[in-house]
Amino acid sequence: MINQLEQANQSSTTALQVSDLSVRIGHKSVLTDINLKIKAGQVTALLGPNGAGKSTLLKSLCQDVEIEAGNIEVYGKSLTDWNRQLLAKSLAVLPQHASLTFPFKVREVVEMGLYPLSLNQQQGKRLVGDQLEQVALSHLKERSYPTLSGGEKQRVQLARVLTQLAQSDKPPILLLDEPTSALDLAQQHRVLGLARNLAHEHNYAVIVVLHDLNQASRYADRLVVLENGCIVSDGIPSETLTPETIRQVWHYDPVVVMEPGKQTPLLF
Repeated sequence: MINQLEQANQSSTTALQVSDLSVRIGHKSVLTDINLKIKAGQVTALLGPNGAGKSTLLKSLCQDVEIEAGNIEVYGKSLTDWNRQLLAKSLAVLPQHASLTFPFKVREVVEMGLYPLSLNQQQGKRLVGDQLEQVALSHLKERSYPTLSGGEKQRVQLARVLTQLAQSDKPPILLLDEPTSALDLAQQHRVLGLARNLAHEHNYAVIVVLHDLNQASRYADRLVVLENGCIVSDGIPSETLTPETIRQVWHYDPVVVMEPGKQTPLLF
């Protein structure tokens, strides 16, 4: 019987394809023979303990680390063959930490996302306002960025990234590296809900690194579990977050129950 993820994969566009990817940092092998097809219209969560290779894989997808072997294609074209400005309109990353100490106003930080776009001043201003509204920060648009809390800064950076992707001529690819790490509980759910909405309603391909397995189960369509730089499980949450996998990867003996009315596993 074909599950919902397989049905979606059959009809969805392949945004990213990773083939036999290996990454070595110094003398240490960090990723080994990674093979993935990332589809538009889905949220894919990368999971695993510290040091499993999640963030390195994400950085490989945006050329922030050098790969040892393999190939990455974006919409059928090798990542290294893309024009950088054109690629920036279709693929953007929200890093875990963004270092910015100059006293830019919040709206000015979001305006940095306009760089690859072709908009007049009025269109750019409207787009920036729309993205600030999406992350619930319109009221802070004139505030100095360094005075914000860590969570507010993260949401400003998310608005910048969404601005950058606004003119993609293909389903946008959004990479999120632990986007909820500095957020309070309500904002964590807001940001992950936004990511899911972008995928399901606007056909984004969203790849997100998460540590919270219950949040991954609730918001992601597909879970990719890494251990020691290798993929050990890949599929829908109910097939991926099994007690056996959790014991193997996280060395924890969980209680797994299904959320009432859904096929979503909850872990305790």
